[in-house]
Amino acid sequence: MPITPLKALRVSKHQIPAYNGIPNTSVQGKPLMIYHSAFTKSSASNIKTHLKAVGVVCPQWEYTMFTETHFHSTTHEVLSIASGSAKCCFGGEKNEGRVEPVLEEGDVVIVPAGVGHRLLEDYGGFNMVGSYPTGKSWDMCYGRAGEESKVKAIEDLGWFRQDPIYGDDGPSLDV
Repeated sequence: MPITPLKALRVSKHQIPAYNGIPNTSVQGKPLMIYHSAFTKSSASNIKTHLKAVGVVCPQWEYTMFTETHFHSTTHEVLSIASGSAKCCFGGEKNEGRVEPVLEEGDVVIVPAGVGHRLLEDYGGFNMVGSYPTGKSWDMCYGRAGEESKVKAIEDLGWFRQDPIYGDDGPSLDV
């Protein structure tokens, strides 16, 4: 699977403040990371093959992004854009510290546990491969009352020991 050489990879890192029950990056301090055009020839099957070969995360689904802001408290998430493009929101729509990137085919987003995310606008054919660290399962949280213990549990989650895309070296290891 052709991936962009690490030295040529452009990475955006974002710290997003907590907002209305959504912890975002405030619990562990790990940034939301976007690897721009990490995959040079992307298709869902090629992405899954690459991720399985690296062995850090396990691809679990192929879909677009939900339109309701949600986050995961049990695991970090790796979203690999297989096709199309879309504007997404990370952090909560009314959060002044939110990030609203246009994600495109080939991009990869490392979403730390607790970071709220949702689809704002699909510009056509937006499809992702959703992956999680091997052995982890995801939950759905919405920043509602009663989720406080789930948010607290994020403190104890380990970070990636290898980069999900690049293995022994990679941007997620430098945070």
